[in-house]
Amino acid sequence: MKFDIITIFPDIFKSYFKESLIGKAIKNKLISVNIHNLRDWADGKHKTVDDKPFGGGLGMVMKVEPIFKAVADLKKSQIPNPKSQTSPKFKAKNSKTKVILFTPRGQKFNQKIAHQLSKSKRIIMICGRYEGVDERVAKNIADLELSIGDYDLMGGELPAMIVVETISRLVPKVIGKKKLLKERITKSGGFIEYAQYTRPEVFKKWRVPEVLTSGDHKKIKEWREKNRKIIEN
Repeated sequence: MKFDIITIFPDIFKSYFKESLIGKAIKNKLISVNIHNLRDWADGKHKTVDDKPFGGGLGMVMKVEPIFKAVADLKKSQIPNPKSQTSPKFKAKNSKTKVILFTPRGQKFNQKIAHQLSKSKRIIMICGRYEGVDERVAKNIADLELSIGDYDLMGGELPAMIVVETISRLVPKVIGKKKLLKERITKSGGFIEYAQYTRPEVFKKWRVPEVLTSGDHKKIKEWREKNRKIIEN
């Protein structure tokens, strides 16, 4: 699985992707995460990636042109002549490469979407900033608009981290044994959660449920079935 993240703040990701299981997965070449500075595709002395919105309004809007060039280069697509009337085929059907734009107006990200995206070979993520992104990116470049919740963030960098981690968990060998992972994944891509305890058996007056220390695997399985929660959407 290959992830490409387009951002104007590439340093945000440096520490995060070096740590824990994500760092190990990258080191073991189970996944690859490449961070791209959008300004590398911007023109002019100041490498400007934003401009004032048509019709007026607060703040600045990220421009379509550098995003178009970035995605085209990453997909190894030929950038058409600006005078040409032919539109690039960014949204080819059955493509193993998916382009995601993070926006508060996007579809709510959940485990089901993560499961669907895990079948892709490559995911390109566009991290918006400022007051938003030129709508032509959503309409003509992105395959999917995603939101991670009903709140407003300063940009798409945190959502990108969440999407990478959620999907990476579904990549074989990234976490645990395949058999154990399979037991906690439902057919539709959801997952099963249940309460967990560890030592000490008693802390202050808080005691671990006796069934979990009984050694009776049948009763433990029944307890977990009773106390489980299936996370699906």
